[in-house]
Amino acid sequence: MIEKGADPSIFEKGCKSMGSLKWGMLFVGIGVGILLGKIFASYSILGEEVSMFSMICLFGGLSLVIYYFVERAIEKETTINRSDDP
Repeated sequence: MIEKGADPSIFEKGCKSMGSLKWGMLFVGIGVGILLGKIFASYSILGEEVSMFSMICLFGGLSLVIYYFVERAIEKETTINRSDDP
């Protein structure tokens, strides 16, 4: 790669802060899951363990799905911006 003069930045994937965005969204989703699991447990006949576990998994997974779409949109935008540069 050095001999051919290629740019090594092609191996960098996305922005470096995307990892912290993923973890931040995951922990926010888990926090919302804990909150709603506690509310759901007090207003339903299900046990607290079932409602807490299901809400944590549901909102944690939902936050990762949302992160996937956010990352895809950002990558699409950076690809478009790179192709516009002369």
